[in-house]
Formats: sequence, structure tokens, C-alpha cells
Amino acid sequence: MNVLTIVLLVLVVVLVVAFSLLLVRARGQQAETEKLAQDAENKANKIVEDAKREAKDIRRDADMELKDKAQTQRREIEQEFKDERKELKDTENRLTQREELLDQKDAVLTKKEQNLDSKESELNHKTDSIHQREEALNQAEASKQAELERIASMTAEEAKGIILAETREHMTAEVASIVRDAEQKANNEADEKAKNIISLAVQRLSSESIAEQTVTTVSLPDEGMKGRIIGREGRNIRTFEGLTGVDVIIDDTPEAVVLSGFDPIRREIARMTLEQLVKDGRIHPARIEELVAKNRKELDRKMREYGEAAAFEIGAHTLHPDLMKIMGRLHFRTSYGQNVLDHSVEVANLAGLLAAELGENEALAKRAGFLHDIGKAIDHEVEGSHVEIGTELARKYKENPIVINAIASHHNDTEPQSVIAVLVAAADALSAARPGARRESVENYIKRLRDLEEISNSFPGVDHSFALQAGREVRVMVQPNKLNDDQIVLLAHDVKERIENEMDYPGNIKITVIRETRATDTAK
Repeated sequence: MNVLTIVLLVLVVVLVVAFSLLLVRARGQQAETEKLAQDAENKANKIVEDAKREAKDIRRDADMELKDKAQTQRREIEQEFKDERKELKDTENRLTQREELLDQKDAVLTKKEQNLDSKESELNHKTDSIHQREEALNQAEASKQAELERIASMTAEEAKGIILAETREHMTAEVASIVRDAEQKANNEADEKAKNIISLAVQRLSSESIAEQTVTTVSLPDEGMKGRIIGREGRNIRTFEGLTGVDVIIDDTPEAVVLSGFDPIRREIARMTLEQLVKDGRIHPARIEELVAKNRKELDRKMREYGEAAAFEIGAHTLHPDLMKIMGRLHFRTSYGQNVLDHSVEVANLAGLLAAELGENEALAKRAGFLHDIGKAIDHEVEGSHVEIGTELARKYKENPIVINAIASHHNDTEPQSVIAVLVAAADALSAARPGARRESVENYIKRLRDLEEISNSFPGVDHSFALQAGREVRVMVQPNKLNDDQIVLLAHDVKERIENEMDYPGNIKITVIRETRATDTAK
């Protein structure tokens, strides 16, 4: 029990001592905290006082700066007022001077007006006197005319008719002589210069004379192939015609099938497809559809290649790719048997050579000649003539205005606005008219000859006419008792104008008018 008591007492003592120590430590920390709070408060008060002093200094500086700015602005405004007063004074002085000048001019104008009034009155007086003289002259002329009619025993109208008839006869001979001399001189000079230029251009151009033709006939290995092309109940030929857009003509022609269609591109696709079907031997709708799609892509590639090759041949490297592809379509188009793409290249080269001889832009002339027939590539797909279509295409792809006008005027649909447009039309005519370039159907040939003779026979005084040299010349025989030598010169000119206005023909047509009188007798 004593040990336990001692332990308890010791614990109590320890606890008391620990509590005392903790109490002392707590009081020390409280005192320290109060001291720190006091220091912080002092520092805060000091900062506030410093801030107040600084704010006061800033306010004082701002007031001084505002006063300085106000004084500066006041001085500037005063200076502006002085300048405006000076400018207003100068303006007032100028207005005063102008007013004085206007007063002087007004006085001068008033004086001139008075002079004009006096001159007008003088003119009125002179006009009255002139009218009086005219009336007197008219009366004298009337009396003189009456006296002349009495002496000559004819009226003035009869005398005038006689004078006009004599004058007309005299002037007809004189006009015919002038026309004859002018035409002879113009023809001599024009022929000499044109022959020189054209001969130089043609000598430098080399091209094929045999015209390329579009193939529309496909050869078959045997007659049995026709039945396979038709197919069971005609399903093969119906599929073929529906996909290609051409008509397949199977007749009695041995080992051959004819493809008919207006569009040369469709006709070419049909030809390629049919040849491949015949070669392959597998002819059924699915195979036909496959080959048509394949050949359509293949032909697009070929058209682009043909157009690019032709453009590079004439040096038109900057031509739009779409225009090159459209030009490539002309490889499969013919005009009177002449391949249109070859014709376009030939026209481009001729136009370039002619332009070089005349000192014009050779590259631009070649470009215009190359594109002049581009409308023929799509004239089966778009409404309008190939000239209108080609003009719209060139305008769409922003070609040079000279090129657009050359396309629009190469068949005289519009007026040429440049020398290059005239050269392109001349090159087009040269390419079409050269030997071997084109062939013409018998119907068109006979119609041209008949039209030439009908136009010539329609003029009064013509006895009969003959179209010669395949329509290159027409000879007109006139009745000698109705037309004289001077009148046949005018007749040849009139026939030429009618032919130019009413007919389409390649090259030139020579008109020869013949007048002769024969006296025949028989000696017995």
C-alpha cells in the first residue's frame, strides 16, 4: 500500500509540474502573439500614412499637368482663331476683287449686247431686201421660161427629159470607163500582191493531198457473224444500238456491216466496239456494255492526245486543256471528205505564214486559225451553227478578243475587226480550195452550175450563159442590139455581186461577158 501511495503521489506531483509548465508556456506565447499583433498594426498604419502622402503627391502632379495642358490648348485655339480670321479676310479680299471683275465684264457684255441688237436690225433689213430681190428674180425667170417654151415649142419637162437622156448616155459610157480602169488597176495590184504573199505561204506549207475519211463499214470474217451480231430475238443488236446511239445496217452486202449515225464520236465508239466483238467472238449484252464503256474511256484519252499533239504542232502550248480535248474530237469529223482537225492545223499554219509576211502576230494568227472550226466538234450536241458554237466556246474559255472575232467572221457572219481575222478567212479558203483537199457531191456540183446559169440569165439583155471549168467560170452571151460595150462592163459587175450575195462556193468564179455582131452572106 505504501508503494502504491508513493507512486500515486509521484504521478500527482508530475502532473502538477507538467500542468504548471504548460501554463507558463501558454502565457509566454500569448504575450508574444500580442506583441506581433501590435507590430503588424504599427506597420499597417505606417503603410496607410505613406500611401496617403503618395496619393497627395500624385494628385498635386496631376493638377499641375492638367494646368499645363489647358494652357497649351488655349494657346493653340487662339492661334487657330487668328489663322481663320486671316483666311477669312483673304477670302473677303478675293471676293471683293472678283466682284469688281464681274462688274467690269457685265459692262462689256452690255455694250456687246447693244452692238448685237444694232447688227440684228441691220440683218433684218438686208433679209427683207434679199426676199424682194428673190421675188423679182423668180418673176423674171418665170417670164423667161415662158418665152423660151414659146420659142422652142416644148415644155420645160420635155426639155429636161431630153437633157437627162443625153446626160445618162454620156455618164454610162464615162462610168463604165472609170469602172473598167479602176477594176483593172485594182485587180492588177491586188493580184500581184496577193499572189506574192500566198505563193510564199503555200510554198512553205507541206500537207497531204488525200483527204481522210470516216470509216463506217466493219468487215466480218464470215456471213454467220451477222446472225451472232443480231442475237436471239435481236437482243444483241438492240443493246448495241441503245448503248452506242448508232444504227447497225445489216443487208446483203457480203461480209460487211454498215454503221450509220450523225455523231462521228458515237460512230467511232461503235466501230471500235463492233471490231472487238467480232475479234473476240463473245457477243452478248453484258460484253457489249463492258466494251462500250471501255472504248468510251479509250476514245476520250485518244481525243485528248490528238488535240494536244495538234496544239503542240502549231505552238499553242498555253491552250486550255478542255479546248485541246474538244479539238481532238475533230479528228473523227470530216467536211467534204477533208479531216477537220488536219484542216484546222493547215489553216493555223497558213494563217501564221501569211501573218509573218504582213508583219502581224504570227502566234495569235496560228491560234485563231487552229480554233476557227472548233464549233464543228459539238454541233451535233448543241443548237446553233458551228460559228456561233465556236464563238461561245472561245468566249467561255476567255480567249483573246481577236481570236473570238476571227472565229465569228471566218464565214462573213460578222465584220472582221482585225487583219488576223481576214487572214484566217483567207487561210480557210486556201485550205479548202487547194487540189485534193475536198470532194463534192454530184448533187451540190450540179446545183452550183445551175445556180450560176440562172443568175446570169436573169439580167435583161442576156441571151444565154454557160458555166465552165467545174463552176470556176461563167460566160454570159448578150444580145448586141440591146447592150453596148459600156453596158456589158456594168453587167459583169452586177453578175459578180449577185453571185457573191446569193451563192456559197469555194475559191473564185470568173465572169466573162461576150458581145459580138456577125454579118453573114453567101456568094453564088
